[in-house]
Amino acid sequence: MAAKLDPTTAITDPHGITWGMHPISWRNDDIPEVGEWNTIDVMFDDLATVGFRGTEVAGWYPPKEEVKAKADAAGLKIVAQWFSSFIVRDGIDAVIPEFRATCEYLQFLGATRVVVSEQTGSVQGIRDICIFENKPVLKDEEWPVLAEGLDKLGEIAHEYGLDLVYHHHLGTVVQTKEETFKLLELTDPTKVSLLFDTGHAFVGDGDVLGLLHGAIDRIKHVHFKDVRPEKMAESKEAKRSFLDSFLAGMFTVPGDGTIDFPEPYNFLVEHGYKGWILVEAEQDPKVAEPLKYAKIARSYVEEKLINA
Repeated sequence: MAAKLDPTTAITDPHGITWGMHPISWRNDDIPEVGEWNTIDVMFDDLATVGFRGTEVAGWYPPKEEVKAKADAAGLKIVAQWFSSFIVRDGIDAVIPEFRATCEYLQFLGATRVVVSEQTGSVQGIRDICIFENKPVLKDEEWPVLAEGLDKLGEIAHEYGLDLVYHHHLGTVVQTKEETFKLLELTDPTKVSLLFDTGHAFVGDGDVLGLLHGAIDRIKHVHFKDVRPEKMAESKEAKRSFLDSFLAGMFTVPGDGTIDFPEPYNFLVEHGYKGWILVEAEQDPKVAEPLKYAKIARSYVEEKLINA
């Protein structure tokens, strides 16, 4: 019999934060063979068993009706889904139809966020390009194009009861702290918010708290991802791609790497953040068994963050 989340034993944060875990620990969209044996039933069973209250959508999910039925049966919430925008490359009018379809899908599932990342020139999914040396950079005249397009998408997201949260991401035009701040300055705060990701902040320019402190008023979604510094150094030396870096173990769950999570957690709490924090760790599930690492993450979250 499939597990159902027990609210009385699930992770409960007294500060109003809700804890979930991202699907990427079970299966990868960019490399389909990674975790291909993990079904949505396996993942939902693991999440409910460990006590995480929700997750995001992955590209390998079954039809939306099945996703909703299974999530409801497991007592889990679907929070958000990634959307790759190509506003600079294709123009906003070309992006809107697919974005609306994504918003309709998320509305059906009862989600509250749509995660957007501009993928014009992105190298995050290319296996033979070093992620540490080859990120794309926007031209001065392209920044307003991106910002105005995101404002438009933010308006559309609101039609479906969603907040647009922008994901600063390795290998893209918005990776560094400075790029993220510039995007926030150029966009309307009522239409565009930020997804704060500790792992991308650390690897992107080594300043997790700097990004958090400077963007706290715009943050509406959070990913807590840890980094193994020795694996990051190894991947830099080998000039690995993003995909090969995570397969080599650069990322892990909080408490298994080098990031001091009490600092960002306490800062979020002090500034009244009451949204979702999702544990996220791109790893090879053959090496890092998802259920095991979900349990590691829960223990760390409760012992070092919530109850510290």
